[in-house]
Amino acid sequence: MFNFIMNALRSRIPRQVAVCLLFVLGAFLMHPVWAERLPEFLSKIPPAEIFPGADRYGEPEGKPLVAPVYKGQEKLGLVYITTDVVNTRGYSSKPIDTMMALSNDGTIVGAKLVAHNEPIVLIGIPQSKVDKFIQDYVGLNLVKSPLKPGSMPSDIISGATVTLMVINDGIQRSIKAIAPVYKLGTPQAAEAVRGTPEASVPAFQGARNTVRTRPRRIINQDKQDVLSWKELLAQKAVAKLHLTVGEANKLFERSGKTAAVEHPELGPDDATFIDLYVALASQSAIGKSLLGEVGWNALKGRLKPNQQALVIAGEGRYSWKGSGYVRGGIFDRIEIIQGDTSFRFTDAQHERLTALEAEGAPQFKEVSLFTVPEDAAFDGAEPWRAQLVIQRTTGVSDKAFVTADLDYGLPQGFYADDPNAPPVEIPPEALPAQTASDTLSEADTGGGQVHLWKQVWAGKVWQIAVVLLSLLVLAAVFFFQDTLAKHPVFYDRFRLAYLAFSLFFIGWYLQAQLSVVNVLTFTTSLRTGFSWDYFLMDPIVFILWSASAVSLLFWNRGAFCGWLCPFGALQELSNRIAKKLGVKQLNVSFGVHTRLAALKYVVFMVLFGVSLYDLGLAERLSEVEPFKTAVILKFMREWWWVLFAAALLAAGLFVERFFCRYLCPLGAAMAVPARLRIFDWLRRYHMCGNPCQLCANECPVQAIEPEGRINPNECIQCLHCQVLYHHTTRCPQVVSVLKKKARQAAAKGEAETQKPQEQVVRFVPQRPSENEGRPAE
Repeated sequence: MFNFIMNALRSRIPRQVAVCLLFVLGAFLMHPVWAERLPEFLSKIPPAEIFPGADRYGEPEGKPLVAPVYKGQEKLGLVYITTDVVNTRGYSSKPIDTMMALSNDGTIVGAKLVAHNEPIVLIGIPQSKVDKFIQDYVGLNLVKSPLKPGSMPSDIISGATVTLMVINDGIQRSIKAIAPVYKLGTPQAAEAVRGTPEASVPAFQGARNTVRTRPRRIINQDKQDVLSWKELLAQKAVAKLHLTVGEANKLFERSGKTAAVEHPELGPDDATFIDLYVALASQSAIGKSLLGEVGWNALKGRLKPNQQALVIAGEGRYSWKGSGYVRGGIFDRIEIIQGDTSFRFTDAQHERLTALEAEGAPQFKEVSLFTVPEDAAFDGAEPWRAQLVIQRTTGVSDKAFVTADLDYGLPQGFYADDPNAPPVEIPPEALPAQTASDTLSEADTGGGQVHLWKQVWAGKVWQIAVVLLSLLVLAAVFFFQDTLAKHPVFYDRFRLAYLAFSLFFIGWYLQAQLSVVNVLTFTTSLRTGFSWDYFLMDPIVFILWSASAVSLLFWNRGAFCGWLCPFGALQELSNRIAKKLGVKQLNVSFGVHTRLAALKYVVFMVLFGVSLYDLGLAERLSEVEPFKTAVILKFMREWWWVLFAAALLAAGLFVERFFCRYLCPLGAAMAVPARLRIFDWLRRYHMCGNPCQLCANECPVQAIEPEGRINPNECIQCLHCQVLYHHTTRCPQVVSVLKKKARQAAAKGEAETQKPQEQVVRFVPQRPSENEGRPAE
């Protein structure tokens, strides 16, 4: 680096650039490089905030890194960051840093979420609820009274399953690793400050007198023979977990959750719940066998040095893919664990396979190839395990969870010993690889169950019925809009009532606000592996999406944007109140309006483009929608988000539906297929636009051009123009026709008044004369 900068100073590179590089290098060299994050947070969090009664921290030291906590000269305990001890990742595929404070006897006296990249707020979970979840650990002593494997001190929060699983796993595993090293729960804890030789010994060796070792392994890439599926299974190059319905039910029985036991998986006990297979595809023989020569060469071409790849396949009634990758790009039902390292895959590391190339390989319902994240400390030559998470719904929003572990290790011949690397320490009582049934562990963590959506739908029957009824009513409004539009007072009151229903019931009660995130996850799922099960998990959202999709063919995007969108309803109702209070409306010229309306398409295309690269980032950027703040979280959020949402609503007081017109990416996404509509229900006169401008001037979203044409991409089907179309005193065409008819009726009436008199004169019979009828003389 130094030589590079010196050469730059002698070259034609601007000296200012080289000086900046030199400054950066100097700052880098002068700044202490910490592998751990604890020192970063010690300066931000006062001791008493995390450890009641403490007045100072000691110097960070030891391995794992901890900081002793003091009151005066008395050592009270220690603090550490969970990710300095264990490596677990959440939805964002980034670490979740939790600061833990442990007393000398091992009691948790403080716990605080200090940093994360989780999109918690994107799924409607206030961070205050996550903080409350973490605080439930305070007072527990997991050294003396550990929880059951995977269980939690409080119920999981629906919508944040993976996030809380990671936090729980990080807390429990880190305490298990910290306690023996620093002798927590023993009289020596007050003196055990610095990391002792035991600090470098894995936690499972804490009380052992002898340590067994073996040579460290490396992947044997010289083994390249192509094997059949049967041979791969026989040699355990592909590991299998077979779980029956009866075994799955027993796992929940052992978890102690009575509600879960009352909702068993239906079917014969010996029926297959799942057959799960995993394999290290980055080993030459395994990769060639499973992917074929072409697939193996393609994989080798994109793998970076020391980067590994795994194949995961599954069959049965349970899906291992889960719903997280559809919603947030993460495969939340599979976790890869190796020592203190664990990670989940995201859609960025996923490649969907149609089939495996090995001779005799079955046709799987789900089979994927994953590349291990570059920043994951994963060694493919060493043993690891895949942890499958199984979920059971016990109520509308209550869930219970268990996990099943599938151990994997390269068979002999597929690896070689590395004589140049330090040996690996193993426990003396290490046993041969366990069978699949032996690796099942009780837990209350997270995952999913095939056909789980049926239970969710059954739990929301009355909500579904109300929403379906409201959709039928809305369909009737559109089909009989001419009749309804002829009664402007009734129509206006009905529309206000429907908007209030959308805001209060669909939005604030059911929290079924659709979002551009739904569009992005849907398009992503088409690329990464589509399954209806994931979209059926939220019945109200699924129904609204289905109804909106169908309505695009009939009424453009207006059915949702104009009637069913809770935030759109909030904007229109607040604007109505503002008008009643005399707030003057701003008149945006049509030219300016047209240019501003293009912004929402730009916003959508940016989000869509980002989602192709990183769906998680696109979700965070989609916060340009204030839906989560105003509808899902009901403004119970950080002040800057509330201020942003309030600013958009405030703009809507002066320009009706300001956000809908100019910024809404969801509206833009739904407008794209608007050109596919097969019906045009909105009626127009020849004089509309020339010379009459009444509808164009009064359209709430300026969807009517000055020439009179209705722009389907901007129309929200509020039917205001149809009310004017039939209005007997406001529409010039109707007024003109009525006047003409009145004149014709008047003329006809006058003619009818004169017509009977003429008939009387003409047809009244004359009295015969005296001589009439007499014979002539």
